[in-house]
Amino acid sequence: MADIREQYEKENAWGLLSSIDIYECDPEKIRSKDAIIEYVSRLCKLIDMKQYGDPIVVHFGKGQTEGFSLVQLIETSLISGHFANESNRAFIDIFSCKPYDPEKAAEFSKDFFGGKSYRLNVCIRK
Repeated sequence: MADIREQYEKENAWGLLSSIDIYECDPEKIRSKDAIIEYVSRLCKLIDMKQYGDPIVVHFGKGQTEGFSLVQLIETSLISGHFANESNRAFIDIFSCKPYDPEKAAEFSKDFFGGKSYRLNVCIRK
């Protein structure tokens, strides 16, 4: 995280975006609205972000696209997620103009959803 924070400050960045793809999730977790709401609350505490209002969690779609979607505004931007029932994958995006530890967020997310592995992409926005 020190490298990300240093780069963030050196580049006078606007924000930090993390995209976390989680594979082979626990089907019960990604199909539970209550679990997704608990997840985003715990994630915000972990990365020191303040939730702005309640999360929006909606189930829709068919086939490959069926599953819950999440939007949680935070005071420094937003967290979103898409949960694919057919493939048991989760796709989480965290964008904030306040720095945070992307690896910590990714590990927590994988563990929370019982994933076997994840891919993390990080982008510093200028």
